[in-house]
Amino acid sequence: MFVIEDEFHAEWIGKFSSFEHAIAELRRIALLPRDGAPNQPPCMNWETCAREYSVVEYDDSHSPWQEVRRVSVLRVSASGVEWSSGFESAD
Repeated sequence: MFVIEDEFHAEWIGKFSSFEHAIAELRRIALLPRDGAPNQPPCMNWETCAREYSVVEYDDSHSPWQEVRRVSVLRVSASGVEWSSGFESAD
């Protein structure tokens, strides 16, 4: 299982069956306004805060789930959208 997580706020944005599906969702999210869901951070200073999206892979075959890997993919802030190296262009 793959989860999009905002590492700054420890919020899950969604669960996906593959890494590719999670990346496709982040590409969609990157096009959304910064001042609306899901890009608007939950904190009171959201105008100066950011979302730091990672894709986290979990082995959910047993409990508790085990984190397999975590990949930082996208940052959305007042400065704009910043993709991590290797994710800049659509595949």
